[in-house]
Amino acid sequence: MIVEPGNISGVILAGGENRRFGGNIKAKSLVGGKRIIDRVLNITGKIFDEIIIVTNSPEEFSDLKGCKIVGDYFKGAGPLGGIHSGIVNSSKEAVFIFAGDMPFLSHKLIMRQIGIYYRMSSDAVIPEWDRGIEPLHAIYRRSLADKLEEHLNSSNDYNIRVFLNRIDYTLYKPKVNKEVIRAFTNINTPLDAKNANQYNK
Repeated sequence: MIVEPGNISGVILAGGENRRFGGNIKAKSLVGGKRIIDRVLNITGKIFDEIIIVTNSPEEFSDLKGCKIVGDYFKGAGPLGGIHSGIVNSSKEAVFIFAGDMPFLSHKLIMRQIGIYYRMSSDAVIPEWDRGIEPLHAIYRRSLADKLEEHLNSSNDYNIRVFLNRIDYTLYKPKVNKEVIRAFTNINTPLDAKNANQYNK
C-alpha cells in the first residue's frame, strides 16, 4: 500500500522558553554542524507539502522559505498551545506534530505512522515505546480544534496527557531499535547536543 500524506500538514513546534538551554533557541542549535531546524525540515520537507512552524519568535526563522510561520494563540500553554496553533493554521484534515528539538527524525518511521493514521478513525495516532508515549511525534485530526480550544479555555493544566484523556487516540508501538531510539532523541541541554553526535553517523 502506497501512503500519500497529502491530507496532513507537518507542524514543527519551535517555541518554548528553552530554560535548560540557557535561553537559546534549541531549534537553531547545532548538532553535527547542522541546525536542528534544518535537519527537521530536511526530512519533513520531503513528506509534507504544507509545513507550519509554530514559534513566538518568528524573526528567528525568517530565513526559512516555503514554511508558514505562526505564533501561539494561547500564550504560556506550552506544547499544547503549539498543537492548537498548528491545527487551526493547517489547511489539511490532520497535522503531524514534531518537537523542534528532534534532530534525527526517521522518514520510514513517519511514513509508518501516517499509514496507521489512514487505517484508523481515532482522533490521534501517538507512538508508545519503552520510555512512554511521544505526543510530540504524533498525528492529530484538525477536527480536535474545538475540543482543544475548550480545554485551553477551561483548564489551568496544560499537560498534554491530561488533554489526551479527553480524546480517542490510537497508540503506535514501533519495535524499539537504533532507528527508533535515534528518532525520538530530544535535545534539551547543550550537553544533549554534544552527546547527540554519537547518532550523527
